[in-house]
Amino acid sequence: MLDAQTTAQVPAHADKDHPKVPRPKIGVLLANLGTPDDTDYWSMRRYLNEFLSDKRVIDLPSWKWQPLLQLIILTKRPFTSGAAYRSIWNEEANESPLLTITKDQTAAMTQRMQDRYGDQVMVDFCMRYGNPSTESKVQEMVAAGCTKILFFPLYPQYAGATMATANDQFFRALMQETYQPAARTVPEYFDNPAYIEALATSIEEAYAAAEDKPEMLVVSYHGMPKRYLMQGDPYHCKCQKQTRLLKERLGWDDTQIKTTFQSVFGTEEWLRPYTVEEVARLASEEGKKHIAVVAPAFSADCIETLEEINEEIKESFEHAGGEKFTYIPCLNDRDDHMDALAQIVEDNLKGWIDV
Repeated sequence: MLDAQTTAQVPAHADKDHPKVPRPKIGVLLANLGTPDDTDYWSMRRYLNEFLSDKRVIDLPSWKWQPLLQLIILTKRPFTSGAAYRSIWNEEANESPLLTITKDQTAAMTQRMQDRYGDQVMVDFCMRYGNPSTESKVQEMVAAGCTKILFFPLYPQYAGATMATANDQFFRALMQETYQPAARTVPEYFDNPAYIEALATSIEEAYAAAEDKPEMLVVSYHGMPKRYLMQGDPYHCKCQKQTRLLKERLGWDDTQIKTTFQSVFGTEEWLRPYTVEEVARLASEEGKKHIAVVAPAFSADCIETLEEINEEIKESFEHAGGEKFTYIPCLNDRDDHMDALAQIVEDNLKGWIDV
């Protein structure tokens, strides 16, 4: 007995009152960091509270961290963060650029999966913090008949504070399901040849479009406390290797490209050199007048790129004597980027689906 509208059916052996069972399919769930629902104080506070309460992000003991977070940080920071988000907010759609771009990436992935697998694969996206939540999207996929889910955190490099916490949340969502689907997670892909090719091509296109060639490419990755590296998080090493692979693909030498780390928070030492300090040093000490910055830790442009890099870090360079600052956008939903991600998905679906 088939329900044409829901594509659900009552098993042939069952009584008429048996719950309808959706046709089995495979889910591909893309995951990104997250976004506030709006830029007002309470929306920002809810988002920041969820983000900064994550033990993967801030690993301090709760008795020490939570009073500071709740009584001081979350009293003031929602105002400044809200102002930063307002400076880049997609007013037409009333959402953050990260949400807009992730929707575009999901649409592009959906088309590629339909072209290859037809209606056997369902594609959607979730956010680690904010909405749509991981739990809500896992519930939707299970209800739609996904008996297998491939979870794809859109972070090129592994880090505990990004990929691991996204996976944690996915597994927590699976714990809520009565009929738990089979699950796979996509590993880091920073060294994937097609991904490196797309990144290098975006840089070459930006250089070709510039009136004069930048004197230095700053490859700015999101930072983390140095202590995390000492505890075994491999993120720093992955970033350094990605810069090397990018340099080799571009055919450049060390005088043309440099790795830095941004978004320092708190008072302890983070991975160095800090982007905001290094761009100023390039201008004041090395006399660089034109630099380009690319941020390959992010699969989509967001507050850390559109506001922090293209406003704060740019300002640091210019105040130190720099004259021209070129920000190279994230790969977002570029065709070559989405082709690379689709191939990674296909590789990770092997054994689950045959075409």
